[in-house]
Amino acid sequence: MIKIVRNIFFTFFAMVLAYGIYYAWRAFPIISGYGAKNICSCIYLSERPLADIVARELSTFPLTLGHFEHDTSAATVTGSVFGMAERSAFYRKGLGCTLSKNRSEISPMPPPVETAFAHDKRLPKDSLWPQGERVLAIDHWAGIFDINQLNATIASAFEEKKPEKPQNTRAVVIVHDGQLVTEAYAEGFDRNMPLLGWSMSKSITNALIGILVKDGKLRIEDTPSLALWTKEKNDPRNKITINHLLRMSSGLAWEEEYSGPSSATNMLFKNPNMGKSAARASLEHPPGEHWYYSSGTSNILSLIIRQTVGDKDYASFPRKRLLEKIGMYSATLEPDASGTYVGSSYTFATARDWARFGLLYYNDGLWNGERILPEGWVAYSTTPTPDAPIGEYGAHFWLNAGPKGKPELRPLPQVPEDMFSANGFSGQRIYIIPSKKLVVVRLGNSKKGNFDYNSFLSGIISSLH
Repeated sequence: MIKIVRNIFFTFFAMVLAYGIYYAWRAFPIISGYGAKNICSCIYLSERPLADIVARELSTFPLTLGHFEHDTSAATVTGSVFGMAERSAFYRKGLGCTLSKNRSEISPMPPPVETAFAHDKRLPKDSLWPQGERVLAIDHWAGIFDINQLNATIASAFEEKKPEKPQNTRAVVIVHDGQLVTEAYAEGFDRNMPLLGWSMSKSITNALIGILVKDGKLRIEDTPSLALWTKEKNDPRNKITINHLLRMSSGLAWEEEYSGPSSATNMLFKNPNMGKSAARASLEHPPGEHWYYSSGTSNILSLIIRQTVGDKDYASFPRKRLLEKIGMYSATLEPDASGTYVGSSYTFATARDWARFGLLYYNDGLWNGERILPEGWVAYSTTPTPDAPIGEYGAHFWLNAGPKGKPELRPLPQVPEDMFSANGFSGQRIYIIPSKKLVVVRLGNSKKGNFDYNSFLSGIISSLH
């Protein structure tokens, strides 16, 4: 009997050990990669000190298992877990940081040559925002806003009333009728600091696709000619259109989970060619019949953008055709090791520049009279995807439409139904509310449920006279 019990114990112990090793083999590179990439980008793009980055970005388990070293001479940050699963992020001026096992594996992608290092530029200080950096005194807005109520709403976004559920708001910018009304920043952050937008990058991808549609180089009903899909004539993925991809209705199998190893984390922190890795996914549902939010979808679109533009012009394309057009000089799109911009996740910009991007969509794709996005593109992007459960998603933008006739079921019930937004991990938001002439940016590092976006926006709206 003792022998049987002992054998059962050792068998169980061996199984637990085997699972632990298997989990570590899958998870440790993600921990190393996540930490190395974030530290590198926050050092070189946000110019934040290493200790502050570790304390604010990597203070929760299992990220605390990571060990990270910054090599200033090589502009590299390397992460590991218990000396294993080493991953490094390499900085290149004009391109930000790229994750890879070693520098030699990174594609020698040129910086945006025609506008090299444009993030060093600054708009005129004396010209009024958004063409410059000057803003009107808050008293100017007294006839439009209840200033005391507006200030109280903004202050509440930074207050930490529940230490166990910190809001961690870092920046708020409020724009009304095309003018910057007011802004606020947490200690350690300011209007000149580029901050990571995470999945707000998906809406940048929407804009780049729109520009190619305007150029006549793409149509939303096109089926992209991806080698992985066209290899076999009867591959069902050949029925996926750009519209399906923009609407997250491709039907491709995907796991958008960040608590451990998944399709999303493996792509972002293990794979040198993110779009190609996502395109390898099998078809789980017929295209256009099942909505599922997928960062892989956005990186497939990035691959399509690169393929359409061509390598000669690709590096400069986002900056030349979008970012500089609207004065987003602080913005940096970061590429993966293959040289394709990570259209799902990796864009840094100041809060003011994220507001400029929102203003482009508020203005129906026009900027200073120039049409950046094709006519009707914003209307297309904000039309609910038919298979999104409550009409909460358009084409790489989130919506507040909700089920018809049931305003209480809208994602933000106290906010107008015409609101649409670019949303990013940990509470990055650009809200566009045409009926209230508002663009609102809120950036932070909030866990899900720790920040009340509904109360925040409704407070701003109710302060309007």
